[in-house]
Order: sequence, then C-alpha cells, then structure tokens
Amino acid sequence: MSETLLAIDTAAPRLQLALLVGARVDTLVEDMPKGQAERLFPAIDELLARNDLAYADLTRLAVTTGPGSFTGLRIGLSAARGLALALDIPVLGIPSLLALSLATTGATAALIDARRGEAYTQQFSAPGEPSSAAAVLPMDDAAAAIPAGATILSDPFIDIAALACFAAGADPARFPPEPDYVRGADAKPQEKFRVARQ
Repeated sequence: MSETLLAIDTAAPRLQLALLVGARVDTLVEDMPKGQAERLFPAIDELLARNDLAYADLTRLAVTTGPGSFTGLRIGLSAARGLALALDIPVLGIPSLLALSLATTGATAALIDARRGEAYTQQFSAPGEPSSAAAVLPMDDAAAAIPAGATILSDPFIDIAALACFAAGADPARFPPEPDYVRGADAKPQEKFRVARQ
C-alpha cells in the first residue's frame, strides 16, 4: 500500500511542506524568518486542497528535528505530533543534517553555521547513511575533519521532496519525533526567582 505522507520542515527560516501521494510529490515552500506558527496550518490546508485530499487521507507524517531554530523546531514538532495523535498515524522525526544529505550523491559532510564561531557537522557515506555522530565544533575544527573528496553541505535548507520520499520508506521506530538540538539550550534558569522547596 502506498503512503500519503505530509512532510514538515520549520527548522530553518523557511516554511517547507511536501505531500507525497504514491510516487508524486507536491511541495509548498515559503521563505519565512518569522510567522511560521500562524502560517503552518493554512499552508497545509492549501497543499491538501490543491491535491483534492483531506487530513483523513494522510497515512504518515514526517518532520525535521534539528538542529535549527529552537522556536521553529517546536512549531513543526508540535504540529506533527498533534496531527499524528488526532489521525492515529505514525510520525517520523528526521534529523535536519541527515535530511540535508538526501538530495546528494556519494560521501558528504554537513558544515552548517551554528554561530559563535561554531558549526553543526556530521559526515555521511551516502545519502541518509551517517558515518559520524552529529556534533557542534569550532568552525575550523569541523572543516579540518571533513574527509578528502566529500561534498560539503553548507546550506541549511533541506530538499523537502527528498525528505518526504525518504520518510515514506523509513522505519518510524528508528526516527522518533524528538528535538535534536545538538548544542544545549542557551537559556539558563533564573535562580533569583526560584521557589524554595519545602
């Protein structure tokens, strides 16, 4: 049985959706540094409507899990989890660095600017096949660790159609929909306002 899969990416400053129906993929992509939360469901509605489908026709969901914008990740993950629960269908969380590798061929290495002079990095022997763990390293160290001959992936925007095709055949048990920040959160608890425990 073929899947009818909706893929969501809000990890970067771009709203990306893909609807995979059998072997056909329709995408909706909008550059959007802000406002993804307000735009996400109207955009999904538009994508479904132009394919004469309803939410009830979906059989699987996929969403990027980061690294990326903290707020963007939460928007995509919350939407995907909520839909999966309401529709009783599986949802796959696909790491964003792995998703970057899907539109390539051969060995690749992600080298994405993480600010503060650091990079998110991970190596892949083939599309979707990691050969190292995702890490955040000083930019120079990350660049020096890239194997000779590997294609460097430095653009943070994934190919949402490639992600949809990958997720349609992937095992949901291998890809839980959990955020993958790679680097810890910048926010720290405010000790001044903490309530003492009895």
